[in-house]
Amino acid sequence: MVRNLDDSSAREIITLKMEIQQIMKGNYSSFMQKEIFEQPESVINTMRGRVHFDPDMIILGGIKDYIPEIKRCRRLLLIGCGTSYHSAIATRQVLEELTELPVMIDLASDFLDRSTPIFRDDVCFFISQSGETADTLLALRYCKQRGSLIVGITNTVGSSICRESHCGVHINAGPEIGVASTKAYTSQMISLVMFALVMCEDRISIQPRRSEIIQGLRQLPDLIKEVLKLDDKVHALAQELYQHKSLLVMGRGFNFATCLEGALKIKELTYMHSEGILAGELKHGPLALVDKAMPVIMVCTRDNVYTKCMNAIQQVTAREGRPVIVCERGDTEIQKLSSKYLEVPHTVDCLQGILTVIPMQLLSYHIAVLRGCNVDCPRNLAKSVTVE
Repeated sequence: MVRNLDDSSAREIITLKMEIQQIMKGNYSSFMQKEIFEQPESVINTMRGRVHFDPDMIILGGIKDYIPEIKRCRRLLLIGCGTSYHSAIATRQVLEELTELPVMIDLASDFLDRSTPIFRDDVCFFISQSGETADTLLALRYCKQRGSLIVGITNTVGSSICRESHCGVHINAGPEIGVASTKAYTSQMISLVMFALVMCEDRISIQPRRSEIIQGLRQLPDLIKEVLKLDDKVHALAQELYQHKSLLVMGRGFNFATCLEGALKIKELTYMHSEGILAGELKHGPLALVDKAMPVIMVCTRDNVYTKCMNAIQQVTAREGRPVIVCERGDTEIQKLSSKYLEVPHTVDCLQGILTVIPMQLLSYHIAVLRGCNVDCPRNLAKSVTVE
């Protein structure tokens, strides 16, 4: 069969502009380990050319023409699967605070099952690392047919979600080869935080909060480098945990997404049962699981839910639980209640989740290595889920 040049099914030849180092392991034992340690650079790449610190200014070229339309919308919907869904949970609170719009978050598969009502004045965000996730793509087409504005947040230029959305943000995290997503998660979070900052730039009352978050973004790469120094401590912790059958990860507020994401990474890589639990739900059932044999990790930083988290930790220790606590540096009050602790630096509350998730990524990696699992290609899973 001879193809004509004007044949619509003939594919354009695209030359990849990437250095060979980007898809090589280098000195690391696996791609996932390399991608965890690349996060200081990947967050800089996500912000490059977009975040300006002097004066405080955010420019998202892919959506700037649509900002007036987005500001007139009725609600924001954030739709994704797996890790991309967790990045939506992580940024929901700051989006609600800075845009003052209702923010709905949905798993793409459930969103389609329910045939959710969608209106022309809705703005729908579709989050996907590959830009080819089948459920997310079908949800996108469902919303597009109903006339809502479609915003794509992907890591792959020219992917299906990129092509079919009206506008979008490319997260620029660089190629991610390990099946378990690490640097794409932190870059998706930053992209959504940057969108929230763009939405509130003309509101005087919120400027102090806005500049606090922008200064937090400025310090973030250095703080991530500090968190990565915990690697040896996390490895020692993994040696205590890797023979257990189950693991509970608890937190609330901005850290709830860290618990879900940390638990998902442990499931994916180590084949161990783990569960992310909202600390406020502890008394409604999960507290029954806690005893001295059950390993519990609690994420608790000094934010607006700190005292409530302390309460949850006391509930766990009262049942002979021995929680491992991810806390802020120098927080001696909470360290007294822990059997072990991992200290992360302090940053603005809505970015703290980026720093607390990295110890969880490292922990899942080390447990997987100790259990003899394939870190880059977990069984039964694919990097890009192109089927429903």
